[in-house]
Amino acid sequence: MTPGGVLPALVLLPLAGAAIVALVPAAVRRWTGGAFAVATSAMAVLLAIALAASGDGAAAELALGGWDAPLGITLRADGVSLVFLLLTAVIGLAVSTVAVASDAMSGGPRFWPLWLGLWAGLNGVFVSGDLFNMFVMLELVTLAAVSLVGLGGRGSAAAALRYLFVGVVGSLLFLLAVALVYAETGVLDLLLAADSMPGGIVLVTVLALTVVGMGAKMALFPLHSWLPVAHPAAPAAVSAALSALVIKAAVFVLWRVWFAVKDDSAAVAVLGIAAGAAGAAAVIWGSVMALRARRLKRIIAYSTVAQVGYFAMVLDLAGDGSGLGDGAGPGWVGGVTLVLAHGLAKAAMFLAAGNLALAYGSDRLDGLRGAVSRMPGTVAALAVAGVSLAGLPPTFGFVAKWQLLVSAIEAEAWWWAAVLALGGLLAFGYTAAMIRATFNAPGEEAPAPQHRTPVALAAVPLVLAIASVVLGVFSSGLIALIGEYTLIGGGA
Repeated sequence: MTPGGVLPALVLLPLAGAAIVALVPAAVRRWTGGAFAVATSAMAVLLAIALAASGDGAAAELALGGWDAPLGITLRADGVSLVFLLLTAVIGLAVSTVAVASDAMSGGPRFWPLWLGLWAGLNGVFVSGDLFNMFVMLELVTLAAVSLVGLGGRGSAAAALRYLFVGVVGSLLFLLAVALVYAETGVLDLLLAADSMPGGIVLVTVLALTVVGMGAKMALFPLHSWLPVAHPAAPAAVSAALSALVIKAAVFVLWRVWFAVKDDSAAVAVLGIAAGAAGAAAVIWGSVMALRARRLKRIIAYSTVAQVGYFAMVLDLAGDGSGLGDGAGPGWVGGVTLVLAHGLAKAAMFLAAGNLALAYGSDRLDGLRGAVSRMPGTVAALAVAGVSLAGLPPTFGFVAKWQLLVSAIEAEAWWWAAVLALGGLLAFGYTAAMIRATFNAPGEEAPAPQHRTPVALAAVPLVLAIASVVLGVFSSGLIALIGEYTLIGGGA
């Protein structure tokens, strides 16, 4: 099979799974959904193998129906797409495993059709070659994610509604950007549009609309207020998917459009610095709010607000090293690596927090005393994932933030270096506060959890946390691959 032949299956397989799972009896829904989850993950791995075997670098393309762009719809996957697809496959499998093990973690049988629909939308965003299909897939992601938040029971409807409102506003802004690109170039294919898009006020407007629209969807400060409400309100497995994957769809679109069509004008440079400044504010604000929070899921949600800031800083830190020049620089490599590190760490943290909340009846810090003795594996997963978010060695998060730090130093942008250092210190602080809450007083017997939870609920986040360390220790080869093959525009 050619790499291009795999691309439709990445979208159609989970979409078919969503339809089938919705029709089968609720009693067998989790197993049917789990089977489709395994098959969808396998498709992403198959694409990676096909790309490696093709010898064409990290790029695959398929014109649907044989109609080439600009008349037809093109599916396209380069190295950047492959990174996001593989992350989705790994986290998707982890979330599905937890959902099969416990309805309480997923929100019940209604989770499966929505989850597989969300997965189809995510894969669709990552392989869309034209801007309008990217928009359509983003809408599928938003609608499925909002519906999944609504599975969280009492209080989740209001959070889902706020998320829907912000998501729709972000979509409309991006649709306006797409319309401007089409009006200016006459094409919707991103690569063709990038080749013919002239500089000037329209280009700056397109980029500004994309930054604000995707900023709303990824909860970039000050458009973040929906996230600390929506993520904690959702079931734990949904929270993990939202934080590790859904915001990555907006990050992907932002990076893809920005680095494909930007020019070297002063206005674009100022816009990039402004986005980076919003990211720096997010790092500080989200971290401080995480330190003040007293519930696990709320701390982790504010941590997501903080970490999103680094993705916005990449717009300035990556510079010309995004692959438009001779190769990827440390800013771009650090950003792509951070996507992987953040996905692994955030999924591990939310799944561990969900397991603790299920066992102790609440995720309040003052109710978790003794958890480190009773549930050491789960607490260890929470701690290791937090260390990765803080960017401390030997984790994968350290590798990502080291690359960003090198980029800041090379550019003599010391303010970004200061934000990276302060953000890491604050992340270590709120991680320490979470872990400290699980200790009991000296001489006191650790209170027993109220409920026993399935072994899988402890094993899955622990495996993800261990993966953060393993990838950090053996990162040199992976960093080289990211630098060589994750270039915007189609591989090496």
